[in-house]
Amino acid sequence: MNNFKALFLDIDGTILRKDHSIEASTIEAVKQAQSQGIEVFLATGRPLHEIDEIAETLQIESLIGYNGAYAVYNGKTIVNEPLDGEIIDHYLEVAKQQQHEMILYTNQLNLLTNRTKDYVKEFIDYFHLKDYQLYDQRYRDDILGITVMNVKPQEPVLYELPNESIYFSQVNVQGLEHNYDVIRESVNKGHAIQHTLKQLAIEPSQAIAFGDGLNDKQMLQAVEHSFAMGNANQELFAYAKHKTTSVEDSGIHNGLAKLGIV
Repeated sequence: MNNFKALFLDIDGTILRKDHSIEASTIEAVKQAQSQGIEVFLATGRPLHEIDEIAETLQIESLIGYNGAYAVYNGKTIVNEPLDGEIIDHYLEVAKQQQHEMILYTNQLNLLTNRTKDYVKEFIDYFHLKDYQLYDQRYRDDILGITVMNVKPQEPVLYELPNESIYFSQVNVQGLEHNYDVIRESVNKGHAIQHTLKQLAIEPSQAIAFGDGLNDKQMLQAVEHSFAMGNANQELFAYAKHKTTSVEDSGIHNGLAKLGIV
């Protein structure tokens, strides 16, 4: 008899396949985990206001979004960590100098620095973003996360700030690799999970996580039973205890089967 109490699932490349569908085996695996009293969370870089349909399909109400900057447990906010306004100012200036564009996320909106460039449109279309408008300074202190677009591999260093531990996590989607999520070392999926487990009096040994991108590395380190998807960024495997099959091949179902949950 297992004693698992929490399951944390990334979305893109973990739950969602390339065609944005969810395998029947994934839906069934989540249902079986929930039937055993396991609290299932979505843990994503996406804004929470953009994942309602996915959460409804899986009947999941507890959510971690914006790469850990905001979390909700059964409708109650338990994490809310917006970026410092000075960081926003710096990123806007560097992006303007380098001809990059950004999407800045609040709890309600996706704010664009440009809405006409093709690569911005491609990002919006791929992630089916709905609630977006041009960035306005009045939202400066409400930004929970940032994606920087049209970035060359050598350019993230241009955004570095003294006394700020921030890194760029490449979007793990074919064709969108020039986009990077901005991740804070002190605010990420792993820290949000640690806070959540403490709030719910759950031990890391009772928690499971699945991910595929480098923005999942702290999440995989925060639990004892961590799985990197077969399609994961190769660097992620070093942070996971287990490797499962790909998102296209019942990766979540097969990982949970290994633990005896399905």
